[in-house]
Amino acid sequence: MRRSSRWYAGTDRNAYIHRAWMRRGLPSRAFDGRPQIAIANTASDLVPCNMHLDEVAEHVKRGVWEAGGVPLNLPVVSLGETQVRPTAMLWRNMAAMATEEMLRANPIDGVVLLGGCDKTIPALLMAAASVDLPAVVVPGGPMLTGHFRGRPLGCGTDVWRLSEEVRGGRLSEAEFLRSESSMIRSKGHCNTMGTASTMSLLAEALGMTLPGLAGTPAPDSRLLAGAHESGGLVVEMVAAGRRPSAVLTRASFSNAIVALAAIGGSTNAVVHLLAIAGRLGVELTLDDFDRTGSGVPLLVDLQPAGRRLMDDLYRAGGLHAVLNQVRDLLDPEAITVTGRPLVDHLDDATIHDGDVIRTRDQPVLQDAGIAVLYGNLAPDGAVIKPAAASSHLLKHRGAALVFDSVEDLYARLDDPGLDVTPDSVLILRGCGPKGYPGMPEVANLPLPPKLLAQGVRDMVRICDGRMSGTAYGTVVLHVAPEAAAGGPLARVRTGDMIILDVPGRRLDIDIPDEKLAAREPAPAAVNAFARPSRGWQRLYLETVQQANTGADLDFLVGSSGDHVPRESH
Repeated sequence: MRRSSRWYAGTDRNAYIHRAWMRRGLPSRAFDGRPQIAIANTASDLVPCNMHLDEVAEHVKRGVWEAGGVPLNLPVVSLGETQVRPTAMLWRNMAAMATEEMLRANPIDGVVLLGGCDKTIPALLMAAASVDLPAVVVPGGPMLTGHFRGRPLGCGTDVWRLSEEVRGGRLSEAEFLRSESSMIRSKGHCNTMGTASTMSLLAEALGMTLPGLAGTPAPDSRLLAGAHESGGLVVEMVAAGRRPSAVLTRASFSNAIVALAAIGGSTNAVVHLLAIAGRLGVELTLDDFDRTGSGVPLLVDLQPAGRRLMDDLYRAGGLHAVLNQVRDLLDPEAITVTGRPLVDHLDDATIHDGDVIRTRDQPVLQDAGIAVLYGNLAPDGAVIKPAAASSHLLKHRGAALVFDSVEDLYARLDDPGLDVTPDSVLILRGCGPKGYPGMPEVANLPLPPKLLAQGVRDMVRICDGRMSGTAYGTVVLHVAPEAAAGGPLARVRTGDMIILDVPGRRLDIDIPDEKLAAREPAPAAVNAFARPSRGWQRLYLETVQQANTGADLDFLVGSSGDHVPRESH
């Protein structure tokens, strides 16, 4: 018996009510036991990267109808990375929880997950993992490449680059503003290898998309064809009983980590993959990212680690062409939503442009995985993306210049009298899950104008927050525990010597541990920590975990399944 039949089957008044209120154009055979498929749709006018998902949903519906199912649009919480304040990450767990509860509460047998913008695919995957109904992801796809002054523009990455040129006096403000209308050329999410692109590709590496679909540009008609096929696929998955718990295994997470390194993906993928794994009970730790990914070569020459953009990657052969180059590193046991192993879908994958996708023997970078650092400044770990960093700064010793909050940073950074040199280590604290709250993308601190004017374009920066996947630089992120959770970052003082040793996987402050422990947290930092009195922010602050375990809420870890709730009438 279908799960939905527990609502619709029978002749009693409750079954009557459930059917009658849905009969608004549906024939009676819609309730004869055929699969009811929800389309968890994150389309929203306030989430510009997801605006087009209503069109995608219509094509999913066609595929569901064709396969004998009944499609049902289900709008769910959507988060616009560029719009919401203080940070979309504050509501990732809420979006996941709300979607999970709606999937469980409604008469559905399977679900198609429509996402694009950074937090939407992770939240949808967390929800699907928790309720464990047959599910497939349809990524919304990246936008097409924009151009300015004859050069391609990478959204996000070139915002950071051009804004620094303005601050350094090398680009006029008028020219900077002229680039604004050139950057966003079409519908779709960021076209750099930022978090949105990374998570759509990792959804496929995890096995949760129609093979070959992730990375299809949003305006490309093949995205709509893939949406149609995905609608049919989920009906087949319901019949086969193929659930996320069968796809999202330890092996699939290992494959995702390999893919993350090979594509030069966003550091944000670390907290998202940890959170998704936590919903399934899969044992995944921060160290797995270093252990599995550190020796994987970077094969994709895309911004921010390279030069090209997402429609170049799709034209050059896409994710499958990349994965085929590292096939020996993939776990052959990991299956996809098709029921077949991921590696079985790579046989015909070919590189069509070797400038965009490199071969294994000619990588962009030999060892490209996320590096995990430990030390007395990060007892529970921190991460850095060597592919986006400056090689000469990966081993560095310099005096700390500490900012106690984002407001403190912006109040002092542009001061011509700021006591800073190119060797200084910029530290921003109070930006972790609890401190901000929500762990915002502020860790790629702007550089002081006085140094930009000297030609400095990178410095070592350390933060307990995150940075945009489109950003670059020698930035140490996700320091755990964060300052607001009692981490040593709260005790650092300006002038302390900081030692970064990425090859040695260390991040330390050069003072004895007992002396550091004896210090009181900086009062200015403590005063800036978030103190919400009510609502979601209070619940979040009281229950959120640290970055090294995925920053999920403690009571959401684990799965509750698809148990049908008690009758409503």
